[in-house]
Amino acid sequence: MELRDYLRVLHRNWIIVVALTILGGAGAYGWSLLQTPTYQAGTQLYVSVRSDAAGASELVQGTSFARQAVVSFVDVVDSALVLDRVINDLDLDVSAQQLAQTVQAVSPTDSVIISIDVSNTDAEMAASIANSIGANFADVVVNQLEKPEGDAISLVRVETIEPALVPTSPSSPRIPINVVLGVVLGLALGLGIAILRSILDTRIHSLHDIEAATAAPVLGGIALDPDAKKRPLIVHADPRNPRAESFRSLRTNLQFIDVDGETRSFVVSSAGPGEGKSTTTANLAIALAETGARVALVDGDLRLPRVADYMGIEGGVGLTDVLIGRAELVDVLQQWGTGKLFVLPSGRTPPNPSELLGSQAMQRTLEALASAFDYVLIDAPPLLLVTDAAVVSRFTSGVLMVAASGATKKPQLTAAVEKLDAIGSRLFGVIVTMLPSRGPDSYSYGSYSYADTSSTVTRGKSESRRDRRGSDDQ
Repeated sequence: MELRDYLRVLHRNWIIVVALTILGGAGAYGWSLLQTPTYQAGTQLYVSVRSDAAGASELVQGTSFARQAVVSFVDVVDSALVLDRVINDLDLDVSAQQLAQTVQAVSPTDSVIISIDVSNTDAEMAASIANSIGANFADVVVNQLEKPEGDAISLVRVETIEPALVPTSPSSPRIPINVVLGVVLGLALGLGIAILRSILDTRIHSLHDIEAATAAPVLGGIALDPDAKKRPLIVHADPRNPRAESFRSLRTNLQFIDVDGETRSFVVSSAGPGEGKSTTTANLAIALAETGARVALVDGDLRLPRVADYMGIEGGVGLTDVLIGRAELVDVLQQWGTGKLFVLPSGRTPPNPSELLGSQAMQRTLEALASAFDYVLIDAPPLLLVTDAAVVSRFTSGVLMVAASGATKKPQLTAAVEKLDAIGSRLFGVIVTMLPSRGPDSYSYGSYSYADTSSTVTRGKSESRRDRRGSDDQ
């Protein structure tokens, strides 16, 4: 994945990332408030060894002995020998083992200083325990552990150089640090979920997704219209609509397709159902007819025909009647509008659609249409559901594949392309439908973003004027 892909993932999942980040910080803050504050008080002791001799070597030996002894003395601090005395002095209701868990004694390397820290929920008690430990530790070491035999004085001295003071603020919980950690963890979790969703999401969203499935170019992008079912023929119903402009852009790109020979007949199909192939075919046919071209729109979906309903014509007699010899082609073609667009409905649903579409009668019908029209557009069923589209594509120039953004899955598109390759059909390009007008996926097709409606409408007017001039020239 490239940097822009990660940015697109963040843009698409920013609500999850922000929500988890805020939730992490709020959760850490709430957890901190529920914790009992703990205070820490500390004292420092200095350990030395006296020597009766005043020579430098004796002083060095004494200091070296003290440094070695401190290592062992650290373990004495939280021993029962010391802590039992502390418990008696302060009348504590805990055992020496329990008190030891709140005591920490350390000494830096090559040092004669012992630091003792005590944690307690009571600030004054923490300071009292720390001072008591220091005093009792000194007494145990000097008068018990390091006391010579007889009445001789111990050479080891333990002095308090910094008594414990009552802390004014708790040592834990550290609310600011906890909140920062919560925010970081929430952000990391949000980013992880966003990337995981992107990896597990096999739907097509970006141009890279299409490029991974096929080397065919993207011929055009059609924006998502929630009212598409109410007005499927947007090119006719609202010519200045940005979505109508997108079909004109598709028309322009289709005119530059390099087709072998003079025949321009295309099967319009998709990998699966509900991807907008029928409305795309109908609107593209209207857009082509606007230029003055002779266009034949054929409903080749003999299983679930939609073209007749979209175009508002009678579809009881049509392609199936021509294929079985019950009607002539010229008798069932219906002119639509005032231009040169003719519609061939599907007719009655036959029991053997694939056989009819793959018959020689179908081949002769398409050849007749190709010789009489500039463009022949055939709305065919989805490639992965039935073989109808693949069968018909052998008699045409090639296939235009429709893929819906956010709906078509990458494995499905790849399988549909492989199916066409297997039978030797030519895929001219992909038409992306249901593109969001805003958001990260709309940016994936830079020229197909419709955020600026006014500029799009202006381009539509300019192209319409060019189309009318082209029609007048003809």
